[in-house]
Amino acid sequence: MPRFAEVAAVARGLERWLLPAECLLCLRSVGLDDADSLVCALCRSRWRPLPDPICPRCGQPRGGEIRLDWSDTGPPNGLGGRATEPEACKLCHEWPAALGRVRSAVWLEGRTREAVHHLKYGGWWRLAETMAGAMRGLEPLTGQVSLIPIPLASKRARERGYNQSERLAAALARRLGLSVRLDLLGRLRETRTQTALTPDERRANVAGAFAAGRVSGLRLVVVDDVFTTGATLVGAAEALAAAGAERVEAVTFARAIG
Repeated sequence: MPRFAEVAAVARGLERWLLPAECLLCLRSVGLDDADSLVCALCRSRWRPLPDPICPRCGQPRGGEIRLDWSDTGPPNGLGGRATEPEACKLCHEWPAALGRVRSAVWLEGRTREAVHHLKYGGWWRLAETMAGAMRGLEPLTGQVSLIPIPLASKRARERGYNQSERLAAALARRLGLSVRLDLLGRLRETRTQTALTPDERRANVAGAFAAGRVSGLRLVVVDDVFTTGATLVGAAEALAAAGAERVEAVTFARAIG
C-alpha cells in the first residue's frame, strides 16, 4: 500500500492540474517547486510565531518571568536586586487543574486570520495540512499522546460539511504518527458562537457542554483551530479529567491577540 506521503504527492499533482496554481491568500502564482499548492511560501513565512518568554502553562507571551525587588537594596546601583516570584498569569491563573499546558503556533492576524476563515467557512479543509505543518513542533505533541479534536455542534457540522478541528487533528496525526480519538469527547448541548462573547460569557457558554467516555490513564492533547480565552479548551479538559484522563493538554493553530 502506498505511504501517505506518496498518496499526498499524487493528490497535490492532480490538484495542480485541476485548480489554478495561485495562493489562496495573496492570489500570486505558486511555483511548481513549492510543496504547498494552496498557500505560497511567502505567505507561510509571514505567519508570526508567538515570541518568548511565554507563560509555562497557557503559552501566552509575557513581559518576563522574573522581576527585581529593590525594596531592601535601594535603587539600581549595579549590585543587582532580589529576585522575586513571577507575577501570576492574568489569563490562566484561575483555570482549573484539569487543563495543563496549552501551546499555539502563530498569532491570529492578517493572512493567518484569512487562512482560518477559509478553513472554517470557505470549505478549504485541506488548509489543515498547511496549518499542521506550523503546529508540529508544539510541546504537548510529544510522547504517546492521543489527539482529541473539539467536537463541533451538529448544526455547524452540517453547514460546513466537516469539523475543522478534526481535520487539524488528522493532519497532525499523519505527520507525527499519533492517534486521533473521536470516540472520547462529545457535546451534550448546542452552544452559542463564542465570537462576540466576553471571557465570563465564554466560560458560562461552554460550562457543562462536553461529556467524555472512558479515558482512564490516557494522556490527551485537545486540538482546536484558535485560542482566544481558553474557555472551550478548559471545558473539554474538565470533562476528560473527570472521566479519568491522566493528563490533558492542548494545541491550537492560532492565538487571538489581546
